[in-house]
Amino acid sequence: MLTGVVIGYTVQYDRPPTPLPPLSQAVRSAPEPAAGGKDGPEPLSAREDRIVRTGGDLRKLLLKKPKGAQIPSGAPDGDWMTPARYAEGYEHPAGMFEGLTQDTFRRAAAIDWERSDGAFVSIRLIQFRDTQNAYSADFLEGQQAYMSDDKFAGNDGDPIPGTGSGRVYVYDRPHAEAGYLPMYTARALARRGDIVMEIFVNSPKAVSRGTIMSLAERQLERL
Repeated sequence: MLTGVVIGYTVQYDRPPTPLPPLSQAVRSAPEPAAGGKDGPEPLSAREDRIVRTGGDLRKLLLKKPKGAQIPSGAPDGDWMTPARYAEGYEHPAGMFEGLTQDTFRRAAAIDWERSDGAFVSIRLIQFRDTQNAYSADFLEGQQAYMSDDKFAGNDGDPIPGTGSGRVYVYDRPHAEAGYLPMYTARALARRGDIVMEIFVNSPKAVSRGTIMSLAERQLERL
């Protein structure tokens, strides 16, 4: 099971994101005709077929920056994110990187924006190779396992409607550090197929449950 402890959220902007090379797609054979010579069921449209939708350019499925928000210098703006850069946000990046690259990680897309009120939104779509095992489910479970600890959200979160295991967490206490304003945090974690959705909101003001829930639901709709 992939686990890792994420840092409240710190992003390093010292270098631009590195695009991932195009990934080859496995050729899916057409379904066999139904017995008796009858045609099978009508094929799903690209909109209805989740495999088709998430097998394309994952970056296009990210939520768009809202009007009035800004992309900080060096932050991802609908970019590919390497496993190494994703792992940088964790307390033990080497361990997270190793776990991601053991034939489980496929690719990740990311976008960050800052609102005029100082709130910072970070969205990650992490796609796994679930051909042999449900690595995406393992990753989601591992991330949710520690969220109730006092060091993190300090609670079990609230379920996201329409998901089997997706949850949003509003941290009980802001992160306090000498010389800095307290930072309030909310996080959303959910899965659609082989993609894990992760959203962070960090703000100098308290983050409401409705704010993180709305972001999570709108991002999941795009998946």
